[in-house]
Order: sequence, then structure tokens, then C-alpha cells
Amino acid sequence: MTIDESRLEAFINQFAGDFGAALHASTVVIGDKLGLYRALAEVGPATAAAVAEAAGCNTRLVQEWLNAQYAAGYCGFSAQTDTYWLSPEQAAVLADPTSPAFLVGAMTIAASTAKDEDKIREAFTTGAGLGWHDHHHDLFHGTERLFKPGYVANLVSSWIPALDDVDETLRAGGSIADLGCGHGASTILLAEAYPDCVVTGFDYHHGSIDIARKRAAEAGVTDRVSFEVASAQEFPGEGFDLICIFDALHDMGDPVAAARHIREALAPDGTWLLVEPMAGESLDDNANPVGRIFYSASTFICTPAAQSQDGGYALGAQVPEATLSALAADAGFSRFRRAAETPFNRVFQVRP
Repeated sequence: MTIDESRLEAFINQFAGDFGAALHASTVVIGDKLGLYRALAEVGPATAAAVAEAAGCNTRLVQEWLNAQYAAGYCGFSAQTDTYWLSPEQAAVLADPTSPAFLVGAMTIAASTAKDEDKIREAFTTGAGLGWHDHHHDLFHGTERLFKPGYVANLVSSWIPALDDVDETLRAGGSIADLGCGHGASTILLAEAYPDCVVTGFDYHHGSIDIARKRAAEAGVTDRVSFEVASAQEFPGEGFDLICIFDALHDMGDPVAAARHIREALAPDGTWLLVEPMAGESLDDNANPVGRIFYSASTFICTPAAQSQDGGYALGAQVPEATLSALAADAGFSRFRRAAETPFNRVFQVRP
């Protein structure tokens, strides 16, 4: 091969940027878990010593951490005063869990994949997959912290209103099932928004259900929300007005069986709310920053999860809309439409 030196230099620069980003991810996790971003938001502009005192951490390590944040563009710095601070925009992403732009949990997910690298490497050679429950616990907590702000910003205010007839039905009182509910962030939001509804969250992962029950108690909604250990193919109940799956169908080994069970469990005029990652219809359509995130995450999380289950499917996180529509039709649904979207999600209404 003949190497083009300018292209080689460009790719080395790209690689160096990715290397720095990969190392930086763990500094973000440290900053989040130790409350360093929150401390910086509260006391900044401040010296490293002041930030360390506010967070209860070692000053020398906080100094190095702050330098890493500044070099990465994750905080501001003044050489004249030797102080660091977060801009309002940086604070919204890194330090404020009530902000719809709060994304810091994403780095906990990223760091968790490195902790599971040996297990995924084995899955590559065996094809046996790796179940969600077999991952490092940082994946579960990072997923809750990343996805919850998006649900808070969109689920009740825009996604459900975009569904035909659903908001009115739920305000009058109805029943909701949230499949693959994880720690229950979406389930609890639904219970809070529709107090006359009975809401049940289902997940096959016992550990997640235990935490979801604690979250419901903390939110004061245990009178109308409950959580049960069950898969999407076997959850109990029928006559649900709304059944939700948030970013989980593609993780299932048999999504068609899940869809058929959903069809049977819905009320005759009920809705399946299906939320899936943003994706185009081809690989080239997904060759962008969002696709890069989802293909990488799918390599470590989604595809191995599906391979670990019965069913023979391994859709991956970038499922074309045409595939999802055909899957719903195979399960007995006759109406399928994209009702809403965000830069990271497609929101579908699926009906009998």
C-alpha cells in the first residue's frame, strides 16, 4: 500500500482526539460520583483548594482533575486568579440533574463498557452474548441518569400528546405497562402525570426492580405504581390502555414474541408507545455522531444482550423504521406511525 502522508497525519490527529476523549470519560465519571461538578457550580469561580474542600476531596488530585476539565473544554479557567468555573451551559450538562440537557450519566455508561471488555471479548468468540444483568452495575445507574432527563423533558409534555387519543384516555384513568422499565424513571413519571391511572413497571432484572421500588417510595407514588419481575414476552395482565417500551425492544432476543404479547395485552383501542434510538434506513444514513454512539453502545450492550436470549434476533440499536414497521405487522398490528422524534430518539405509535 502507498500511504498518503497528509491523510495519515489527519487520521493520527483524529485518533489522538479519540484517545483523549476515551481517557477523559473516566474523569467525568469521577467528577460526577464525587460531586466535583456540583461543587464547582456552587463555589466557582474558585481555586482548586476551595473546590476540593467543598467536595471533601484531596486538593492535589482535584487540581489535576480541574486541569483535565479545562484542557477538554469542560470548565473555564483564569491564570490571573488561578480559579475555575462552569459556564451556565456546562453546568446544565454536568452538574444539574433537573436540566433536560443533563448528560453526565452517559460517561458512566461509557466507562462501564471498559469494565466489561473482557466479557464482551469472550462474547465475540462464543456468540453466546452477554445478558444485561451480567454487566457492571455502572451500566444500570448510568442508564438511569442519562435517560431520565430526556423523559422528564419529553415524555409527558410532547411524546404522549403526539399520540392519538392517549392523553385523554389516561387523564380519565386507565392502565399503563412499562416494559423493560429499569430503575423506573419513566414509570414513575407516568404515575405522577396521570394520578388516576394504575401503572406497572416490568423488568426481568431483579436488581433493577428492587431499585425501582425504592424510587417509587421516594417519589410517593406507591399508591398507584408497582413493579414486577417479568420479561416483555411474559408480563402478566391484559386490557392495558398504554404499553410502553423505551429504548429496549432492540435488546430483546425475540422482539416479535414481545410484540405479539403486547398485542394480546392491549385494550382493543390501546396504544403501544415504542421509543427507539434515532436511526436512518442504511449504514451511510447513520455515519454521523449519533450513529457512532449507538453502534458502539450496541456492540457492547444491545446486540450481546439479544444474543444471550432465546429467539434468534439481534437487531442492534440502529434498526431501520421499515424493519420496526414490518415487525409490528408480523405481530398483528395494523397501524404504525412515527409520532415524534428528538435528535436521539424516534417515537412510534403502534395500534391494533
